Amino acid sequence: MLTAAQVFVFCVLAATLALFIWNRWRYDVVAVMALLAVTLAGLVPPGEVFAGFGHPAVITVAAVLVLSQGLINAGVVDLIARLLWRVGESPTVQVAALTGIVALLSAFMNNIAAMALLMPVGITLSRRRGSPPSLLLMPMAFASLLGGMTTLIGTPPNIIIASYREEAGLEAFRMFDFLPVGGGVAVAGLLFISLLGWRLMPRRVKAAAPEDLFDISEYVAEIRLRDGSSFAAGSLHDLVVAVQEEAEILVLALFREGRRQSMPPLHTALRPGDVLLIEADSQSLGAVLDAAEAELVSGPGSEAERLRRDTEELNLREVIVTVESPLIGNTVTALNMRRRYGVNVLAVARRGGQLGERIKRIRFDVGDILLLQGLEDSVGSACAELACLPLADRGLRLGRPRRMPLTIAIFGGALAVSALGLVPAATALVGGALLMLLAGVISPRDAYKSIDLPIIVLLAAMIPVGQTLETTGGAQMIAEGLAQLGESTSVALVVTIILVATMLLSDVVNNAAAAILIAPIAIDLAASVGCSADPLLMAVAVGASCAFNTPIGHQSNTLVMAPGGYRFGDYWRLGLPISIVVVLVAVPLIMRVWSG
Repeated sequence: MLTAAQVFVFCVLAATLALFIWNRWRYDVVAVMALLAVTLAGLVPPGEVFAGFGHPAVITVAAVLVLSQGLINAGVVDLIARLLWRVGESPTVQVAALTGIVALLSAFMNNIAAMALLMPVGITLSRRRGSPPSLLLMPMAFASLLGGMTTLIGTPPNIIIASYREEAGLEAFRMFDFLPVGGGVAVAGLLFISLLGWRLMPRRVKAAAPEDLFDISEYVAEIRLRDGSSFAAGSLHDLVVAVQEEAEILVLALFREGRRQSMPPLHTALRPGDVLLIEADSQSLGAVLDAAEAELVSGPGSEAERLRRDTEELNLREVIVTVESPLIGNTVTALNMRRRYGVNVLAVARRGGQLGERIKRIRFDVGDILLLQGLEDSVGSACAELACLPLADRGLRLGRPRRMPLTIAIFGGALAVSALGLVPAATALVGGALLMLLAGVISPRDAYKSIDLPIIVLLAAMIPVGQTLETTGGAQMIAEGLAQLGESTSVALVVTIILVATMLLSDVVNNAAAAILIAPIAIDLAASVGCSADPLLMAVAVGASCAFNTPIGHQSNTLVMAPGGYRFGDYWRLGLPISIVVVLVAVPLIMRVWSG
């Protein structure tokens, strides 16, 4: 017989799920509404209402986000992205390379960040190969989900499941405890996507729009060879050959001692301080700066250097010139942009037009894309005053100092300490994040900005809500009902039911919320059936990472919808077959690894 408390909890959870699906309010707002509802009903003690913010799972997720940003700042992801330019023409090879790298990155950093960083690579690769981006983007999004299930820090559901195992009286799952099952499922999924799955994708070419970040023309930028550059004693040919595997550039002009040489011959000898006017996309621009030991020219030297000395917190922002902008018909020099607005114009891109002038002499037009540099507040106010529309943030860090070996060492050390069980995962990862801050890999401002507050609030609010399902006996009641089914069936079938139920739930709600709601039921079900909780918890972890059938189940899916030109119904075309593959592979692996 249901108690009043159980009825209330079930109603709150049903309403919460309905609001998640409706998507009228953001999921963190809905989670806080649910938390307040159970609190006002007296189901959560007053002193524990906000205890979720100090939960180890929440702290671990926040630390992972900071560490991920540190890897981005150090250029680790940029280095991997450049290697992808060398893949062959075969669609199968391209899909295998992109999905494999995305999955690998997602195992050790935030999977949404990994997807967002490599999505421009996939789109540019599609454009260069003459194929629609729809063939690559959804496979990459699904690969980010598959890679996330392989380690403790790969996705928030794994961190949540580890904490529930500890609350059940067992040792929390460690860093690579998810690998035997998650790794097998990921390999099977990636093989399916690479060999067959990409063929199920619709061939859609998204119509170009002026505000579309990924249809940007190549930038015209000025780079200056530093005094210590190894190319300062060589020729232009040496420079072009050195970067051609990582970047596609066109040298438009050479400026030396106030004189201009248009389209300089490749045998031209280079000197320290030479300024090259080049045309390149943003990915190639970053590769050239690193390989050529050069720097972007941002205007008159003394004033630019003063701005650099004043602060190290300069930001890069891509903006588009709108029809109302006072920039139209004017130049950087005429508007005195650095003095009046506090920003440098580092590069300009114009669709359908050749730009051969130095940046300070270019007269801007509607639709031009500008790469601005300045303090965060200055860039924001300049966008408003100049009527420029900021494009999506790609975390551009052209020419900033890299500390790649140190960053990798810190990150690897944090993983090792956690994997060996020397300290809890939350402690190890927070320590790693702190070391990156102290080493200057990431600034305090970037660290706070990297933390996805909606996800943190969702977890912190839903953990107490999920616990009410346990404290009121609701989870036990559901488990006893499922246990009656389990009495006449095998544990493998119970694992399958939990896995499929979690997969279906994660298609319509946030995967962390799905894990929080199903994990208590799985623990009580294991006690009712008389088996270990491990196989059922692992089924929840796998199922929560398999939101393949809708664009709303995971942010990676949503991220690729517009650039890929996908429709809501396109996701199940690849998502349903992968879901079947996951069930066929995961259940035997779970039973083999965790049923004992």
